[in-house]
Amino acid sequence: MDFGVLLSAFEREATPSASGRMPRQYQLYACLRTAILSGKIEEGTRLLPTRALADELGMARNSVLYAYERLAAEGFVTGSRQGTVVARVGLQHTPASVPEAPPVLSRRVAGIMRPGDGMDDPLPFLPGTPALDAFPLAQWRRHLERAWRNITPAQLGYMPVAGNVALRQVIAEYLRVSRGVRCDASQVFITDGTQNGLDLCARLLADADDIAWIENPGYSGARSAFQAANLRLVPIPVDADGLAPRPQDWTETPPRLIYITPSHQYPLGAVMSLERRLALVAQARAAGAWIVEDDYDSEFRHQGTPLSAVQGLAEDAPVIYLGTFSKVLFPALRIGFMVVPPALAPVVHRTAGALMLRGRVAEQLALASFIEAGHFTRHLRRMRQLYAARRAALHDAMTRHLQGLVTVSGGAGGMHLSARLDVPVADTEVSRIGRAQGLVLRPLSRFCLPGSAPAYNGLVLGYGGVPAERMDGLARQIREVIERALLEA
Repeated sequence: MDFGVLLSAFEREATPSASGRMPRQYQLYACLRTAILSGKIEEGTRLLPTRALADELGMARNSVLYAYERLAAEGFVTGSRQGTVVARVGLQHTPASVPEAPPVLSRRVAGIMRPGDGMDDPLPFLPGTPALDAFPLAQWRRHLERAWRNITPAQLGYMPVAGNVALRQVIAEYLRVSRGVRCDASQVFITDGTQNGLDLCARLLADADDIAWIENPGYSGARSAFQAANLRLVPIPVDADGLAPRPQDWTETPPRLIYITPSHQYPLGAVMSLERRLALVAQARAAGAWIVEDDYDSEFRHQGTPLSAVQGLAEDAPVIYLGTFSKVLFPALRIGFMVVPPALAPVVHRTAGALMLRGRVAEQLALASFIEAGHFTRHLRRMRQLYAARRAALHDAMTRHLQGLVTVSGGAGGMHLSARLDVPVADTEVSRIGRAQGLVLRPLSRFCLPGSAPAYNGLVLGYGGVPAERMDGLARQIREVIERALLEA
């Protein structure tokens, strides 16, 4: 046995900080196990006798016995008259000089990875990031602490399938008043966010190989949820009035699900016209299709009066209405909701329990009281003003510094702008260079289904989490990024 390898490894593990976390006998076991797995102690090697190893390491013999016995129990060593020997189990060792191959992801997810995904700290212009520094954290903490004080042991189990009753009631009341949604609490189901709602819609309302219409360009989360359910995706173009299906689309690729973001199309920013909304409801009903309405940032409308939800336009409209508190409050909350037609509610209640288990009892109770106390509506009022100011600052800065390079659109609401590149450079290259300089410049082309037409080339800029006073300097930085991309093209 290469005792020097073992001794040096053991000395590294047995530092004061490490020894404070685990016993020395476990450290010895871990060192031997690692050395065997890595091939530093080869199969067939006879280990030192327990007494000799204990003397060399200055530890009790019982500690060495513990390590050897645990290795034997796991099959790493065997005992014989010749002593303790490393077992021959066919361990495969990769030479240190051979680099590991990158992990292979499924085709389903490989195409939806985006610049900025997986970041620990959000960078400027990451879409969907609200102004976290403006959230009334002290008020929220009081409601959360009160919820924990009032929780009973019986409430620590899994929550009801539909979620907390009080929260469902206040959500239903809020939606009736603010969005014109036709619903009561029995139609509201609490979810873990919009993505969870999309997954439920795909699994509850469609079978494998059914057709799902998605906006093109559109939200990649809907794409991934429908792909995970093995639905056939049909990209439908959008124009200034929102989703724009052709008459032949209804006959050639009749949908089972139709995904829309009518209040502020993601990512282009169009608002679906009333005429288009009414026609879509009528055509979906005739085709036996379900409309999945993602009303993700309807609360933030900067120009004009917002249109009511598509769901409320007709009695028993075939619409599943999705919403989330992640963007209006804070992403870590992970609470959203799904509103289903009355006839569908009992079916969803019976089947949804098999697809997910409910939790976050304290957060749901706190959110219900937070809304009832009026903090939610006051926060929304402040955020509308804040986001309007940040949107105006970004638009003005881009007009000053990016004229001739981009054309800005999508500023009627929400927390992001989209900008078409007016120069011969790929948005993916601009995004790559920007990421190296600490900017998240999402390429507009990545929001399109691969191989679909028309092609888009631009950037999606989330301004919700960026202070207005930083916009001018950041716009200058974007110009530098585009100019560098042009030089490298």
